[in-house]
Amino acid sequence: MSMNDPIADLLTRIRNANMICRDKVDIPSSKIKIGIVNVLKNEGFINDYKEIEDGPKKTLIVYLKYGSMKKKVLNSLVRESKGGKRVYKKVEEIGNVLGGIGIRILSTSKGILSDKECKRENIGGELLCTIW
Repeated sequence: MSMNDPIADLLTRIRNANMICRDKVDIPSSKIKIGIVNVLKNEGFINDYKEIEDGPKKTLIVYLKYGSMKKKVLNSLVRESKGGKRVYKKVEEIGNVLGGIGIRILSTSKGILSDKECKRENIGGELLCTIW
């Protein structure tokens, strides 16, 4: 099956595994997916991730995080920039998600960064997704 949007595929796989309270989810690996998952780990939305080699292909294993009584840490994962409509934000336009509870992930000239890192670096970029 041909995959047109690998970032949307990543978010959908994480969203589906989170809905049924899975401990981990396997995803085909790429550099941009590793960047997004790294931001999720640094911001505390997932426990951990690791990349394993499955022959010629690499697989990314994402360990999901839950609170007490399996309360979900990830409530919403929304893909913002799509193939037909790219969304770019200047550093002044980034803003907060739910008063700072959520994050925005941007693709910048310095790599994949969260909205907080973008404000610290004073850099804008393509808005990939919003998570809370």
